[in-house]
Amino acid sequence: LYIAGLAGLGLIILVSLYKYGSQTSSITGPQDCFFCDFAHHRPSSRGPNPNLEVETEEYVIFKDKYPAARHHYLAIPKEHYDSFSVLNRSHLELVQRMELGMIELLRSKNVDPSEAIIGFHIPPFISVKHLHLHGIYPPSDMNFLNKINFMPSFWFKK
Repeated sequence: LYIAGLAGLGLIILVSLYKYGSQTSSITGPQDCFFCDFAHHRPSSRGPNPNLEVETEEYVIFKDKYPAARHHYLAIPKEHYDSFSVLNRSHLELVQRMELGMIELLRSKNVDPSEAIIGFHIPPFISVKHLHLHGIYPPSDMNFLNKINFMPSFWFKK
């Protein structure tokens, strides 16, 4: 019952954040997507681009601007996809390579990937309309709301 209550509270918070966040968001596609700007080294209207920790032909990984824990990285594909829900079987290998890249980065930071939280938010519970994989460690650093936001659920898939 306690966990169900927490999940319900988390859902209400996430829906509120999504609803109010989307009203002020100007992201409508790749032409004004700041994650696309990061991935392609273009200047962004949102301030300086983050330092890229990893860059391949397909994706980049960088430290989250608002980290939920000491190690919080995002892996984003260079090609624009709004979210996990627009992917199909043909994207499986890309997602697997992004996950492996995240695991390798975490290992390079002396983090055991099996102890990290690695996953995607599922629409409508996304903050940026560009597919991004989270890698977070240690979970013990996370505050109450982040624990709800990143717990395995119907809004966050590991």
